[in-house]
Amino acid sequence: MSPLTPRQASPVFFLHGLESSSRGTKAQWFATHFPAVRLRDYDGDLDRRLTQLEAETAGLDRLVLVGSSFGGLMAACFAAHHPQQCRRLILLAPALNFNGYRPPAAPLAVETLLVIGEHDTVCPPDLVLPLARATFSNLTVRVTDDDHMLHRTFPGLDWPSLLT
Repeated sequence: MSPLTPRQASPVFFLHGLESSSRGTKAQWFATHFPAVRLRDYDGDLDRRLTQLEAETAGLDRLVLVGSSFGGLMAACFAAHHPQQCRRLILLAPALNFNGYRPPAAPLAVETLLVIGEHDTVCPPDLVLPLARATFSNLTVRVTDDDHMLHRTFPGLDWPSLLT
């Protein structure tokens, strides 16, 4: 794999899970394989994390947001408030079943890939997928033979295509 260069067309942000950080497994994988992916530590509740993300992305557009678990919830909420800034979302076992999440009144047209493990007990597909389908009109879903961490699935995704 070749790392993304600073000339990439879209800024890419990785949004970690609730109890993870920029030092977590997925974040470190991006740091090694795609160093242009922007990593930071988000803290606090959903509103505080969204405020941090909004400050970090102010003035940017064509964003690619990769959200894992609670970071996937963040990405969906951010896109609902700022669809014009988003080019693509990649939601990895997104926690749409948390925080009383409700889909927007009209589905978002943002290109979205949702990857979820069929054995996920934290964000079960039967709870997450109906919310995702109500949220995004341009949604691709991949249900894999994996659990919430997606350790078997994550490294095998076509990241060079997804991140550019």
